[in-house]
Amino acid sequence: MTQDPSAPARYTPLRERHEALGASFTDFGGWQMPVRYTSDLAEHHAVRASAGIFDISHMAEFTVVGVGAAEYLDYALAGRLSALALGKAKYSLLLAEDGGIIDDVIVYRLGDDDFLIISNAGNRDAVSEALQARTTGRDVTVEDVSDAYALIAVQGPNAEVILAETAGIDAVSVPWAEQKYYAWASATYNGKPLLLARTGYTGEDGFELLVPAEDAPVLWDAVVAAGADHGLVPAGLAARDTLRLEAGMPLYGHELNRETKPAQAGLGRVVVADKESFVGKGGVTPAEDAPVLVGLVAEGRRAGRAGYAVQTEDGAVVGEITSGALSPTLGHPIAMAFVAPAVSDGETPLFLDVRGTKIPATVTALPFYRRKK
Repeated sequence: MTQDPSAPARYTPLRERHEALGASFTDFGGWQMPVRYTSDLAEHHAVRASAGIFDISHMAEFTVVGVGAAEYLDYALAGRLSALALGKAKYSLLLAEDGGIIDDVIVYRLGDDDFLIISNAGNRDAVSEALQARTTGRDVTVEDVSDAYALIAVQGPNAEVILAETAGIDAVSVPWAEQKYYAWASATYNGKPLLLARTGYTGEDGFELLVPAEDAPVLWDAVVAAGADHGLVPAGLAARDTLRLEAGMPLYGHELNRETKPAQAGLGRVVVADKESFVGKGGVTPAEDAPVLVGLVAEGRRAGRAGYAVQTEDGAVVGEITSGALSPTLGHPIAMAFVAPAVSDGETPLFLDVRGTKIPATVTALPFYRRKK
């Protein structure tokens, strides 16, 4: 994601809460976001063991409304959104004409002719432009409502009980225990609309709370208060990154980009190729020799990082790491990498070039970590 370096830094409505907690900030998609509050490891482990609360208000939101909304989304996105049931959510891809990925998004069906799309912060302008351009000749209205809302994620095994005990959350349309994964429920917070989406980006159970921007600080305080006896901690982008890596979830700008075709990144299942027409259909099939995304595990404590080479035993470069870390949960190095198809089956010994040292690595199926249900 590229940003105008002269553009002023943006902050979410929760800036004062983060500063009061002593957060360290970093630029992410043009936003100043908390990267950590105390310790990357402590925040990561809290989400796996109990719960973490994240500010993800930098994400972009778009409404799609009109009698032609479902058919429009079938054309504009790679999936079949017309088949999405009311109250459900679906992961999808916004493709360019040549089949490259403009962004990965989550779509929520709010009504028969009413949808919500959440996209990545750094791709907001590109997504807005593509969605608007694809409305031509269709009875549908697309509106960027990002600035009107804040988004708070509560992730971890204690997420449900924490939110159920949060003061001010009322009128929940679906009982907590009956809410399904990749679904949403309507509620109110202090009498104002609140959307509770059982989705997330950590590999744990959890919710994402869409609330009017002006109500975000008090909702944050209420969730933190409810979580005090349940191990809830504020968590930043560093923990979010290692959590999503363990869960094998791609990150735009690392595993996904404008040149990547869905099948290369293991997302071929997201594309409904038998639709009569959708943007990118003609270019969605990658070349036979196009690199493919794999998971890699290594021994020891030295982890490969984004940009590090993947080699064969004789030193030939056959790929590149897109994300890598010493897994806090598993205790050994993990990485995602694009490698040549010929070495993606795990039969060819592979090595990570970690600052000049060859570290043996083994191809493994994603995700690296799967929570116990």
